Amino acid sequence: MAGRVLIPSIEKRLEAILEGRRRTLREYDAKQDFMHPAITLTREFGCEGYPVAEKVQALLEAKTGMPWAVMDKALLEAVARNHDLNEELLSNISSKNRFLDDMFSTFSPRWKSDKDYYRLLCRQITLLAQKGNVILVGRGAAILTQNMENCYHFRIVAPMAFKVKSITRRCDVSTEEAYEMIETKQRRRDAFIRDFLGRDLGDPTLYHLIFNNARNSADRIAEIIAGYVG
Repeated sequence: MAGRVLIPSIEKRLEAILEGRRRTLREYDAKQDFMHPAITLTREFGCEGYPVAEKVQALLEAKTGMPWAVMDKALLEAVARNHDLNEELLSNISSKNRFLDDMFSTFSPRWKSDKDYYRLLCRQITLLAQKGNVILVGRGAAILTQNMENCYHFRIVAPMAFKVKSITRRCDVSTEEAYEMIETKQRRRDAFIRDFLGRDLGDPTLYHLIFNNARNSADRIAEIIAGYVG
């Protein structure tokens, strides 16, 4: 249940999930200190983050002959499953009122705020980045791994018109609803990361490259990232 005490055992469990991939990676290590690269992919709400990640994965696997993993929804599923949490709760981190979270946590030691659940994700993100050959989508990974030498950071942005058109098509909503959705979700995401990690995801100095999704297709962005990293 969500109210149970969260124990930091998921690292071992997640490692078990990735053990096969790690064994394969070790076969390619020429030196003991070899570090496999890791990629963080940050995008504005409405941009093509997941399609790009999947295309980068395919390109790098073909180019290097090594396995790569995309960790986005799979990471949430692993954390939720191993802590008996509702996956929707983790997916919607930052959507709740943080003032209420803080207030209820004061009254009840069993209440867990968004920040408590996010700490679980932070541990997994850094662990996976250390192992390398992984593409980490969102969740503040670009900030969490900023000082790791094996990490490459990329961001996808686009004009509002592009994002509204994308959301209207993918979510089957009106233009007005799409605009409101983009404004609300982006504001909440940015505020949560800024509050928890003390950095702004919009800071261009965090990234190796920034792409305009309106001028670069998912295929083109993926090709450039794969060429840059590989």
